[in-house]
Amino acid sequence: MPRITMRADNLNERNAEFAQAPLKHPIFLNSVPKCGTHLVRNVMRMFVPVPQQYHTAFIQIPLLRQHGHALSPDKPMLSWGHLLFSDDSAILTRRTRHILMVRDPYDWVLARARFFLSENFDGMTENLKRGGADVNDILNMMIFGIHGKAPNMEEIFRFNAAAWLGTTTFLIRYEEMVAHLKKLDSKESELYFARLFHACGIDVPADWRERVRVGSDRKQSATARENLQADALELPDELPDVQKRLVNYAAPGLRELLGYGPR
Repeated sequence: MPRITMRADNLNERNAEFAQAPLKHPIFLNSVPKCGTHLVRNVMRMFVPVPQQYHTAFIQIPLLRQHGHALSPDKPMLSWGHLLFSDDSAILTRRTRHILMVRDPYDWVLARARFFLSENFDGMTENLKRGGADVNDILNMMIFGIHGKAPNMEEIFRFNAAAWLGTTTFLIRYEEMVAHLKKLDSKESELYFARLFHACGIDVPADWRERVRVGSDRKQSATARENLQADALELPDELPDVQKRLVNYAAPGLRELLGYGPR
């Protein structure tokens, strides 16, 4: 099994700087892997009392039966994970405020490659970290998967995102959140975060902007690009045109389904 190493943050301590109201409904922050999981999690941690935050496990299908009580309305908690769509997950999230974060598949390919090449990820990819493959070969592996080691992009997005659409799940896009964080004092950002808090069943406090600033501090995110330990290869800032076409070939219609236009 892949092993992921992360450094700790101090957001539980920062949480105490703000008056916290008890959580009334369970909230589950779901995301496609490498789509901004830590960003939305850290922001929302500033709005929920620490005792109502479920730090015991990062909830995924293999752990669902063991940790499904974190989704129970009988004892509301804020929890998070990469929970693919299935009968069990649909049943257990039925009475939660279910938030799903996605990312443009073009950018996701680069984010996944960056993570696979980092020292934070130990997933039988040491040969890639040593520079054993060309950069474009690695990008293609992120799209089509690595036989016996990593699933392909279409499969990941099918079960972790597409299958959740059209349900009570509230969809948010990584790029939109980042854009609103950059203009946090604007009316547009106020409306954006008000919709998110409403979907979570949280009343908007007067100091919401400061809470968001604290939670979104990239220094607090172990998986932010600059906080990953050195990559073995230089990755481009934008996905090359050939790989963009390969994304469209491997998962036709996916970007449009998730609300992304041509690029």
